[in-house]
Amino acid sequence: MKHGSTQAAGIAYGAAAGAFWGVAFLGPAMVADFVSLQLAVSRYLIFGAVSAALILPRWSGIAGRLGRSDCITLAWLGLVGNTLYYVLMGSAVQLGGIATTSLVIGFLPVAVTIAGSSAKGAVPISRLAPSLLLCSAGALCIGLQALVLPSPRSFMQQGAGLFCAIGALISWTSYAIGNSRALARLKHVSAHEWNLLTGVATGLQGLALIPFVAFINTGHDAMAWTRFAAVSVGVAMLASIVGNALWNRMSRLLPLTLAGQMILFETLSALIYGLVWEKRLPTTLEATAFCFVVLSVATCVHAHRMPSAATTRA
Repeated sequence: MKHGSTQAAGIAYGAAAGAFWGVAFLGPAMVADFVSLQLAVSRYLIFGAVSAALILPRWSGIAGRLGRSDCITLAWLGLVGNTLYYVLMGSAVQLGGIATTSLVIGFLPVAVTIAGSSAKGAVPISRLAPSLLLCSAGALCIGLQALVLPSPRSFMQQGAGLFCAIGALISWTSYAIGNSRALARLKHVSAHEWNLLTGVATGLQGLALIPFVAFINTGHDAMAWTRFAAVSVGVAMLASIVGNALWNRMSRLLPLTLAGQMILFETLSALIYGLVWEKRLPTTLEATAFCFVVLSVATCVHAHRMPSAATTRA
């Protein structure tokens, strides 16, 4: 496959992954009367069960290709990229709101791109500066939107939500870097198999957390639990199964600096879904943020297409 078509395919996979991942932001808002840990555990128990069922027929062939270090990597990625990240992100949405959470999570492309800039063959930060500035401007607009609108939340709630969102940012940045490096190293495991293995590892973590969830006294009625179950299944299937599979395919087609920019599609999708959920049009600040995000991705793609971007460092 030619470089241009490979990059185009990678961008398409990244955009699709972002569209499916954006659903995860709606989950905590749709079941705000449940604790984020409950949603995380139920989501990843479903993800783990589906992953185990799909990987079982090929397990005998995969098991021999995995070493002890690979199993440790899977457990780590399942924790920072799934369990811990979603608990923190869900708490951020419920405490500080989707706007504040989107502001912080919107910096993921900046964090991942900076972290990946030291990799061999990566595009220099100086060439990515316009994209990073546009991304930052878009995130700033989202933050101003959160400050302009009156909020029923207390200062302590806003502060706790911001703290959780920053934790989610750090958690998922670690996942994005570690997952990309693992896929590059494990040539004997396909992206789909790696996604399923990560799902199994995360599902085992969900099982371990059941005793903690069991002590949470919610007192919800049958209708609330039915809604919670539907949201959990929907988020697990769309975000975890489909979204992760698309992201892993993208990770093998794009360099980490460009892959980091693809996370912007998750931010865009989450904002669009949020507007639909709230049944309103975007404000001026939100529309401006959309433009900045799109321009950020476009300039990053352009930087990777420039001749000097293809050269490797000594």
